[in-house]
Amino acid sequence: MKETELFFSRYPEALPLYEALKARILTEIDDVRIKVQKTQITFWSRHVFACVSFLRLRKKDDLPPVWLTVTFGLPQRAASARIEAAVEPYPGRWTHHVLVSGEEDIDGELMGWLRAAAAFSRMKR
Repeated sequence: MKETELFFSRYPEALPLYEALKARILTEIDDVRIKVQKTQITFWSRHVFACVSFLRLRKKDDLPPVWLTVTFGLPQRAASARIEAAVEPYPGRWTHHVLVSGEEDIDGELMGWLRAAAAFSRMKR
């Protein structure tokens, strides 16, 4: 079984969402590598800039039937109602979590954050 299929074996209905997100990332951001791990899929170039996981940001009953959590890092906190959670683990490094439950959520705003996260990760030493 392919690593990606194994990752989505518990949530196969979320695979098309991931494939749509991956396609946009690979189209809009240069030099991206993907690493499938047990609990997340990471997108990176020099450093990790985004992850896809099934991190629960809401109570189970409040989650949509199909969803992914997209996590990314920025130098400042992004202001949007779409941000489910944001923390500053280090000064000037904010980690954001966004729930994606449909292809319409993979829009210009999300991709703008991911492009900014990729640029920010390239500045890290």
